Amino acid sequence: MFQRTLALTFLLGFVGTITAQTSKTPAQRRLDARVPIWLKVFNVTGVGIAYIENGRISWTGFYGVQFDGGPKANPSTLYSVASLTKPITAEIALRLASAGVLSLDEPIWPYWIDADIHDNPWNKLLTPRLCLSHQTGFTNWRYQTKNVLQFQKQPGTAFGYSGEGFDYLAHFLEKKTGSSLEQLAQERVFQPIGMNDTSYTPQSWWKDRQAKPVEAVGRKKWSAADLLRATVGDYARFAVSVMHNEGLTEEIAEERQQITRNLTSPEQESVLCEAAKRPDHCKVETGFGLGWHIVRINEETILDHTGADSDVKTFVFLVPRRGIGAVIFTSGSDVGHAIIDRILPVLYPDPVYAGTLWPSP
Repeated sequence: MFQRTLALTFLLGFVGTITAQTSKTPAQRRLDARVPIWLKVFNVTGVGIAYIENGRISWTGFYGVQFDGGPKANPSTLYSVASLTKPITAEIALRLASAGVLSLDEPIWPYWIDADIHDNPWNKLLTPRLCLSHQTGFTNWRYQTKNVLQFQKQPGTAFGYSGEGFDYLAHFLEKKTGSSLEQLAQERVFQPIGMNDTSYTPQSWWKDRQAKPVEAVGRKKWSAADLLRATVGDYARFAVSVMHNEGLTEEIAEERQQITRNLTSPEQESVLCEAAKRPDHCKVETGFGLGWHIVRINEETILDHTGADSDVKTFVFLVPRRGIGAVIFTSGSDVGHAIIDRILPVLYPDPVYAGTLWPSP
């Protein structure tokens, strides 16, 4: 299942590079001039970018190296996508729901109850929808509560960004279907989209391709919220598939773009709108839908997600109505998100939107 045609990947990447060099856009030329400087200033090891236009991948660009002393960053480089794992886990659940295998509102407890909350009656309130929209009542990670999973709030009553919620959902998906998360991802998402270089768990084909070459602790278990590996091209293919609502019913596709709870206060909206051309005609709402962070600026809806571990910062955004978006992967020993903050305005120059980034852990 995980055999890789590296020669073809390199060939396609080479052809794409030649094409881009003969007809580069102003954004590409700007990035070519500035990213090498930003790499040095912000102590970033490597950057990979894919730009989506007219509902398809328009171009990709790579800067820096795969890791210190390693090869140049390239189309075959595998990045740890950090929290950009979550939209892929969400896609598995949404496609299963669209196929009638599960309901987003069914109780999880008949199939999965974490031992830490077995005696808490609130476990019976958990549903896939609450996990996908960060309303489980859990902290982000259980290490924040002495390695014991605990409810901080009653499920469904408040927003609380939680990787634990996505792991909880993944356990349910495995128990409900009888298939592993990796198998479900392959069957429902990776294979249909053509994501041949993506996986939740370490594989033999990761060797010598990683921008994050060694994890602190060896593992065989997946995380449904973090640590997935993918190439920039694979994740861009995923983003395009999401943009076109592939594999989803019309109802679930529409629900994915709905903000569950508006997290922008009137005061925050006022500050964000200071950057608008017409602040008095500016409306901003932000919050999570089903697996994605949603930003609504006036009539424009943007789906995005950030990812942040100590050695990677990642970002994806989509503007479905306009058919544009981008994937930005960065890596380094202690990388920050400053370089993404400079790349984004080159690709999508909206200062109001830029102010909504990095809202969650």
